[in-house]
Amino acid sequence: MAARSIASLTVSFGLVSIPVKLYSATESSHSISFNLLHKGCGSRLKQQYICAREEIPVARNDIVKGYEFAKDQYVMFTPEELKALEEAGTHSADITEFVPISSIDPVYFDKAYFLAPDKGGAKPYALFAKALRESKRCAVGTWASHGKQHIVMIRPVDDGLVMQQLLYANEVRSIGDLDIPKTEVRDAELKLAQQLIDQQASSRFDPGAYKDEVSERVEAAIQRKVEGEQITVAEEPGGGAQIIDLMEALRATLEKKG
Repeated sequence: MAARSIASLTVSFGLVSIPVKLYSATESSHSISFNLLHKGCGSRLKQQYICAREEIPVARNDIVKGYEFAKDQYVMFTPEELKALEEAGTHSADITEFVPISSIDPVYFDKAYFLAPDKGGAKPYALFAKALRESKRCAVGTWASHGKQHIVMIRPVDDGLVMQQLLYANEVRSIGDLDIPKTEVRDAELKLAQQLIDQQASSRFDPGAYKDEVSERVEAAIQRKVEGEQITVAEEPGGGAQIIDLMEALRATLEKKG
Protein backbone atom coordinates (compact mmCIF):
# COMPACT_ATOMS: atom_id res chain seq x y z
CA MET A 1 0.00 0.00 0.00
CA ALA A 2 1.43 3.37 -1.02
CA ALA A 3 2.30 5.83 1.72
CA ARG A 4 -0.15 8.69 2.15
CA SER A 5 1.02 12.25 2.71
CA ILE A 6 -0.36 13.93 5.84
CA ALA A 7 0.61 17.49 4.94
CA SER A 8 2.49 19.74 2.55
CA LEU A 9 5.02 22.31 3.65
CA THR A 10 8.03 24.29 2.52
CA VAL A 11 11.56 23.94 3.86
CA SER A 12 12.97 27.48 3.85
CA PHE A 13 16.45 28.86 4.46
CA GLY A 14 17.62 32.20 3.14
CA LEU A 15 16.03 32.72 -0.26
CA VAL A 16 15.74 28.97 -0.90
CA SER A 17 12.35 27.25 -0.61
CA ILE A 18 11.82 23.52 -1.15
CA PRO A 19 8.23 22.23 -1.42
CA VAL A 20 7.91 18.87 0.33
CA LYS A 21 5.27 16.39 1.40
CA LEU A 22 5.14 15.13 4.99
CA TYR A 23 4.74 11.46 5.88
CA SER A 24 4.62 9.76 9.29
CA ALA A 25 7.86 7.85 9.79
CA THR A 26 6.49 5.60 12.53
CA GLU A 27 3.49 3.32 12.79
CA SER A 28 1.46 3.28 16.02
CA SER A 29 -1.41 1.06 14.82
CA HIS A 30 0.47 -2.08 15.90
CA SER A 31 -0.01 -1.25 19.58
CA ILE A 32 -2.64 -3.40 21.28
CA SER A 33 -5.30 -1.56 23.28
CA PHE A 34 -7.91 -2.93 25.64
CA ASN A 35 -11.32 -1.53 26.58
CA LEU A 36 -12.55 -1.32 30.16
CA LEU A 37 -15.52 -3.65 30.77
CA HIS A 38 -17.90 -4.45 33.60
CA LYS A 39 -16.62 -7.74 35.04
CA GLY A 40 -20.15 -8.94 35.76
CA CYS A 41 -21.82 -8.57 32.33
CA GLY A 42 -18.94 -7.69 30.00
CA SER A 43 -20.40 -4.36 28.85
CA ARG A 44 -18.25 -1.32 28.03
CA LEU A 45 -17.79 1.22 30.82
CA LYS A 46 -18.61 4.89 30.27
CA GLN A 47 -16.28 7.52 31.68
CA GLN A 48 -17.74 10.26 33.86
CA TYR A 49 -16.23 13.34 35.48
CA ILE A 50 -17.33 13.83 39.09
CA CYS A 51 -17.15 17.17 40.91
CA ALA A 52 -14.95 16.59 43.96
CA ARG A 53 -16.88 19.14 46.06
CA GLU A 54 -20.50 18.44 45.09
CA GLU A 55 -19.95 14.75 44.22
CA ILE A 56 -22.18 14.96 41.14
CA PRO A 57 -21.48 14.08 37.46
CA VAL A 58 -20.44 17.09 35.37
CA ALA A 59 -21.58 17.42 31.72
CA ARG A 60 -18.93 18.00 29.08
CA ASN A 61 -20.21 21.50 28.24
CA ASP A 62 -19.78 22.50 31.93
CA ILE A 63 -16.09 21.56 31.96
CA VAL A 64 -13.38 24.21 31.64
CA LYS A 65 -9.61 23.96 31.98
CA GLY A 66 -7.76 25.46 34.92
CA TYR A 67 -4.19 25.83 36.11
CA GLU A 68 -3.36 25.14 39.76
CA PHE A 69 -1.10 28.04 40.85
CA ALA A 70 -1.34 27.17 44.57
CA LYS A 71 -2.77 24.28 46.59
CA ASP A 72 -6.44 23.89 45.51
CA GLN A 73 -6.39 27.33 43.86
CA TYR A 74 -6.97 27.58 40.11
CA VAL A 75 -7.16 30.14 37.35
CA MET A 76 -9.71 29.15 34.70
CA PHE A 77 -9.39 29.53 30.92
CA THR A 78 -12.15 29.35 28.34
CA PRO A 79 -11.58 27.41 25.08
CA GLU A 80 -11.43 30.76 23.25
CA GLU A 81 -8.70 32.07 25.57
CA LEU A 82 -6.62 28.93 25.10
CA LYS A 83 -7.10 29.04 21.33
CA ALA A 84 -5.80 32.61 21.26
CA LEU A 85 -2.60 31.48 23.03
CA GLU A 86 -1.84 28.71 20.55
CA GLU A 87 0.82 29.08 17.88
CA ALA A 88 -0.70 29.56 14.45
CA GLY A 89 0.03 26.57 12.24
CA THR A 90 2.53 27.21 9.47
CA HIS A 91 3.24 25.46 6.22
CA SER A 92 6.94 26.15 6.51
CA ALA A 93 9.89 24.67 8.36
CA ASP A 94 12.18 27.69 8.80
CA ILE A 95 15.84 26.71 9.02
CA THR A 96 17.99 28.86 11.31
CA GLU A 97 21.31 26.98 11.40
CA PHE A 98 23.29 23.94 10.24
CA VAL A 99 25.11 21.85 12.86
CA PRO A 100 27.07 18.56 12.88
CA ILE A 101 24.63 15.64 13.15
CA SER A 102 26.79 14.13 15.90
CA SER A 103 26.32 17.28 18.03
CA ILE A 104 22.63 16.51 18.74
CA ASP A 105 22.19 13.91 21.48
CA PRO A 106 19.49 11.35 20.51
CA VAL A 107 17.91 11.95 23.93
CA TYR A 108 16.41 15.08 22.32
CA PHE A 109 14.73 13.10 19.52
CA ASP A 110 10.93 13.16 19.48
CA LYS A 111 8.52 12.32 16.66
CA ALA A 112 9.94 11.72 13.18
CA TYR A 113 8.54 12.42 9.69
CA PHE A 114 9.76 11.45 6.24
CA LEU A 115 10.02 14.26 3.70
CA ALA A 116 9.54 13.71 -0.03
CA PRO A 117 9.75 16.34 -2.79
CA ASP A 118 6.47 17.93 -3.79
CA LYS A 119 5.66 19.19 -7.28
CA GLY A 120 8.58 21.20 -8.65
CA GLY A 121 10.81 20.35 -5.70
CA ALA A 122 12.75 17.30 -6.93
CA LYS A 123 15.94 19.14 -7.96
CA PRO A 124 16.36 21.41 -4.89
CA TYR A 125 15.36 18.45 -2.65
CA ALA A 126 18.09 16.22 -4.13
CA LEU A 127 20.65 19.04 -3.93
CA PHE A 128 19.77 19.82 -0.29
CA ALA A 129 19.93 16.15 0.73
CA LYS A 130 23.31 15.61 -0.95
CA ALA A 131 24.77 18.81 0.51
CA LEU A 132 23.73 17.77 4.03
CA ARG A 133 25.03 14.23 3.52
CA GLU A 134 28.45 15.31 2.30
CA SER A 135 28.84 18.02 4.92
CA LYS A 136 27.76 15.58 7.69
CA ARG A 137 25.47 18.31 8.99
CA CYS A 138 21.78 18.62 9.66
CA ALA A 139 19.46 21.61 9.40
CA VAL A 140 17.85 22.96 12.60
CA GLY A 141 14.86 25.28 12.69
CA THR A 142 11.26 25.70 13.81
CA TRP A 143 7.87 24.44 12.67
CA ALA A 144 4.41 25.17 14.11
CA SER A 145 1.73 22.48 14.13
CA HIS A 146 -1.42 21.70 16.16
CA GLY A 147 -1.08 24.93 18.15
CA LYS A 148 2.51 24.26 19.25
CA GLN A 149 5.89 25.42 18.06
CA HIS A 150 8.49 22.68 17.58
CA ILE A 151 12.23 22.60 17.16
CA VAL A 152 13.01 20.40 14.17
CA MET A 153 16.13 18.94 12.64
CA ILE A 154 16.24 17.78 9.02
CA ARG A 155 18.83 15.10 8.34
CA PRO A 156 19.69 12.96 5.32
CA VAL A 157 18.84 9.25 5.36
CA ASP A 158 19.42 6.85 2.43
CA ASP A 159 18.20 8.82 -0.61
CA GLY A 160 15.83 11.11 1.30
CA LEU A 161 15.31 13.38 4.27
CA VAL A 162 13.85 12.94 7.75
CA MET A 163 12.40 15.80 9.77
CA GLN A 164 12.79 15.02 13.45
CA GLN A 165 10.96 16.98 16.13
CA LEU A 166 13.30 17.79 19.01
CA LEU A 167 12.55 18.27 22.68
CA TYR A 168 13.26 21.66 24.27
CA ALA A 169 16.13 21.95 26.77
CA ASN A 170 13.75 22.15 29.74
CA GLU A 171 12.10 18.88 28.64
CA VAL A 172 15.30 16.86 29.01
CA ARG A 173 16.74 16.08 32.40
CA SER A 174 20.48 16.19 33.08
CA ILE A 175 22.29 13.00 33.94
CA GLY A 176 24.29 15.19 36.28
CA ASP A 177 21.26 15.15 38.59
CA LEU A 178 21.93 11.47 39.32
CA ASP A 179 24.14 10.27 42.13
CA ILE A 180 26.69 8.27 40.10
CA PRO A 181 29.69 7.40 42.26
CA LYS A 182 33.25 7.71 40.92
CA THR A 183 34.49 4.13 40.54
CA GLU A 184 37.95 2.91 39.52
CA VAL A 185 38.07 0.50 36.58
CA ARG A 186 41.04 -1.89 36.43
CA ASP A 187 42.86 -2.49 33.15
CA ALA A 188 42.20 -6.25 33.26
CA GLU A 189 38.45 -5.66 33.69
CA LEU A 190 38.43 -3.14 30.86
CA LYS A 191 40.25 -5.56 28.54
CA LEU A 192 37.72 -8.34 29.18
CA ALA A 193 34.79 -5.94 28.71
CA GLN A 194 36.26 -4.74 25.39
CA GLN A 195 36.70 -8.35 24.25
CA LEU A 196 33.04 -9.01 25.03
CA ILE A 197 32.01 -5.92 23.03
CA ASP A 198 34.21 -7.02 20.09
CA GLN A 199 32.60 -10.49 20.14
CA GLN A 200 29.11 -9.08 19.80
CA ALA A 201 29.94 -6.13 17.55
CA SER A 202 28.03 -5.58 14.29
CA SER A 203 28.85 -3.28 11.41
CA ARG A 204 25.36 -1.69 11.47
CA PHE A 205 22.09 -1.76 13.39
CA ASP A 206 19.37 -3.97 11.83
CA PRO A 207 15.98 -3.17 13.43
CA GLY A 208 14.43 -6.13 11.61
CA ALA A 209 16.48 -8.48 13.78
CA TYR A 210 14.38 -7.54 16.82
CA LYS A 211 10.79 -8.67 17.35
CA ASP A 212 8.19 -7.44 19.83
CA GLU A 213 7.74 -10.78 21.55
CA VAL A 214 5.35 -9.36 24.17
CA SER A 215 2.93 -8.11 21.50
CA GLU A 216 3.14 -11.45 19.70
CA ARG A 217 2.28 -13.28 22.93
CA VAL A 218 -0.65 -10.94 23.63
CA GLU A 219 -2.00 -11.30 20.08
CA ALA A 220 -1.73 -15.10 20.29
CA ALA A 221 -3.50 -15.12 23.67
CA ILE A 222 -6.29 -12.90 22.29
CA GLN A 223 -6.80 -15.26 19.35
CA ARG A 224 -6.92 -18.31 21.63
CA LYS A 225 -9.53 -16.62 23.82
CA VAL A 226 -11.58 -15.63 20.75
CA GLU A 227 -11.55 -19.32 19.76
CA GLY A 228 -12.78 -20.27 23.23
CA GLU A 229 -9.54 -21.75 24.57
CA GLN A 230 -8.80 -21.54 28.29
CA ILE A 231 -5.45 -19.91 29.02
CA THR A 232 -3.28 -21.16 31.88
CA VAL A 233 -0.49 -19.09 33.37
CA ALA A 234 2.83 -20.92 33.61
CA GLU A 235 5.03 -20.50 36.67
CA GLU A 236 8.06 -18.31 36.20
CA PRO A 237 11.34 -20.26 36.18
CA GLY A 238 13.64 -19.70 39.12
CA GLY A 239 16.64 -17.44 38.62
CA GLY A 240 20.09 -18.93 38.14
CA ALA A 241 23.02 -18.56 40.48
CA GLN A 242 24.24 -14.97 40.67
CA ILE A 243 27.89 -14.30 39.87
CA ILE A 244 29.11 -11.56 42.17
CA ASP A 245 32.73 -11.21 41.03
CA LEU A 246 32.92 -8.88 38.01
CA MET A 247 35.94 -10.58 36.44
CA GLU A 248 34.32 -14.02 36.75
CA ALA A 249 31.10 -12.64 35.24
CA LEU A 250 33.01 -11.23 32.24
CA ARG A 251 34.99 -14.44 31.76
CA ALA A 252 31.87 -16.60 32.02
CA THR A 253 30.10 -14.43 29.45
CA LEU A 254 33.05 -14.59 27.05
CA GLU A 255 33.22 -18.39 27.39
CA LYS A 256 29.48 -18.71 26.78
CA LYS A 257 29.64 -16.50 23.68
CA GLY A 258 32.76 -18.32 22.47
